[in-house]
Amino acid sequence: MTTLTAEDLSYGTGGRHLVDGVTLTAADGETVGLVGPNGSGKTTLLRCVYGTLRPTHGRVLLDGDDLHTMSARARARRIATVPQDGRADFELTVREVVAMGRSPHKRFWEQDTETDADLVRTALARVGVADLAERGFPSLSGGERQRTLMARALVQQPALVVLDEPTNHLDIRYQLEILSLVRDLGTTNLLALHDLNLAAYYCDRIYVLDGGRVVASGPPQEVLTAGLLRTVYGVSAEVSTHPTTGVPTVVYLPPPGLRPSVERFPTTM
Repeated sequence: MTTLTAEDLSYGTGGRHLVDGVTLTAADGETVGLVGPNGSGKTTLLRCVYGTLRPTHGRVLLDGDDLHTMSARARARRIATVPQDGRADFELTVREVVAMGRSPHKRFWEQDTETDADLVRTALARVGVADLAERGFPSLSGGERQRTLMARALVQQPALVVLDEPTNHLDIRYQLEILSLVRDLGTTNLLALHDLNLAAYYCDRIYVLDGGRVVASGPPQEVLTAGLLRTVYGVSAEVSTHPTTGVPTVVYLPPPGLRPSVERFPTTM
């Protein structure tokens, strides 16, 4: 059983609250999404959850244990993170980056075992980068880096996976494959997403952030409404239930008086 709880979480800097009194839960095996406009506090909240930022108020609990009383190593045994953009200012191969996911489970002098190597091979294949194993990480495209970081999270064998825009840089095929993979892990998952249609399809529940505060939360069909999108995002949209998936589908509408132009080309015989 792995349950994440954030209690009245706040983080501020320079006299400004980036996260303001957020309370959320992600139950065992649940995939919970954070959505909201740019600057709403999604990334800051995730950093408070996985420990790179210390909240100025409140606490984060994993199965009742306060994460900010743990060492970084102890947290890493239980939480894997997939950041929005992986740094590439180091000379490691893809295989070496993925193998780093085993570090929290080993003493610093321990060598990788055959079991570790098997976990790395399986993870590389699972995210579709097995053929890139010996490539240098800095040489990868943004999408390839993202999949490599997802493989690193897999070999970490965490109880909780925290992902910040895991579909960043990915084409639609890999967006769907990565999010399906996250759902199939059996872990508790907390992820920030910009794409509301992906959030509706893959998340059990959604928290909507605006100005660092939670302004709505619940199942996608209850949260994603035309009224909320107008209030939070300042856009007009039609929200309907998709006949195949049964989940909300958002279609954005241009402002009144602004319509897409269609360039007509002459037909040739």
